[in-house]
Amino acid sequence: MKREDRITRRGFVRGVAAATVAAPMIVPGSVLGGDEKEAPSERLTLGFIGIGKMNRGHLGRFLGYSDVQVLAVCDVDTTRREHAKKTVEDRYSKDTTYKGCDAYVDYRELIARKDVDAVVIAAPDHWHTHPIVEACKAKKDIYCEKPLTLTIAEAKLSIDAVRKHDVVFQTGSQQRSSREFRLACELVRNGRIGKIRRVDVGVGGPSQWCDLPEEEMEPGLDWNFWLGQAPTRPYNSILSPRGLHDHFPRWRSYREYSGGSMTDWGAHHFDIAQWGLGMDESGPVEIIPPEDENATTGVKYVYEGGVEVIHGGTGGVTFVGTDGEIFVTRGKLSSKPEEIIKQPIGDDEIHLYESPGHQRDWLDCIRARKRPICDVEIGARSVTVCHLGNLVYWNRRKLRWDPKRWEFPGDAEANGWRDRLRRDPWQLPTV
Repeated sequence: MKREDRITRRGFVRGVAAATVAAPMIVPGSVLGGDEKEAPSERLTLGFIGIGKMNRGHLGRFLGYSDVQVLAVCDVDTTRREHAKKTVEDRYSKDTTYKGCDAYVDYRELIARKDVDAVVIAAPDHWHTHPIVEACKAKKDIYCEKPLTLTIAEAKLSIDAVRKHDVVFQTGSQQRSSREFRLACELVRNGRIGKIRRVDVGVGGPSQWCDLPEEEMEPGLDWNFWLGQAPTRPYNSILSPRGLHDHFPRWRSYREYSGGSMTDWGAHHFDIAQWGLGMDESGPVEIIPPEDENATTGVKYVYEGGVEVIHGGTGGVTFVGTDGEIFVTRGKLSSKPEEIIKQPIGDDEIHLYESPGHQRDWLDCIRARKRPICDVEIGARSVTVCHLGNLVYWNRRKLRWDPKRWEFPGDAEANGWRDRLRRDPWQLPTV
């Protein structure tokens, strides 16, 4: 089902008409120079799960929107949790109707609140799926950071949960909301480089098993909860730096929690490759390892029709066709020959979804009950491409993949790799 054809779930959110694009101010109009003021019941109410560097950025952005109000935050680290609570309350300090921001260690308590309409999830990758499923069951709309899941099974489960409970879901692959990536994919989809022969995706390699030594941990972190489904292991600050660190922690490098740069940056750039190929609801059918058994680049994906996507290069995404090439990365779009990117897209040609901004798009789609630019299936399919590549690097053998059935045909061993062993009580949830 396409985004445009989606049947609405609520049609109205807290009494706001679906046609509404932006509600009046959160704080009194006199504070921000506006003339209007609306009751809190007509604002979308948000909760934030995981308040590290990424979600602090999201929190600041959403606090700037006039049609939302943040009610709660959640993090297993006391310092991050309390800082987020103070940030929210300081922002609303002049709003006499605001009753304060609650702070939780357990995301389930936040999701259980009936006064929260939607959640923003930016916990480590191994902590995405449980909050996604629980939020879906609670009928809460979701913005979840990429890479969407830790495993292929989680990717399929996320789609199933969102569809069953009919929530509006935005994956945080924000490159889709940037003009240069949309234009690159429009040019490719409209045949400007002729028949596509190959796509080069330049991102780093896979993750490795964690071998970090034990460190003493200061009080204020629920380390067992941070580990969740992952195996029990001693604390190390590389995995969960304490306090308000201003960097992206290196848990991304370890298989227990993430897929390395292959999923971190891959969830961005393979996503653009999928978009340009028109494969948002599909994926490759064969994944081939590099000839060098020690290489961490060079995996080849083969799509129906013979188009190849190659993992490697210097960054960004390069579409190679019979009549030219298009290269795109953040802030840069180029082509060979140069004239390709100067050609306008005609009114009767393919025009891709034009987002007003990734967060804004999600909010607008919540009100209209439409699928946003990076719906759950898009995020799930893109991260699955990354997972497939990692499985080939880790196991060094060719894989055949059926993107319709979400399985490796006739390959019992590979089908067992679609998920991981999990620590109780964090088994794969049901939708």
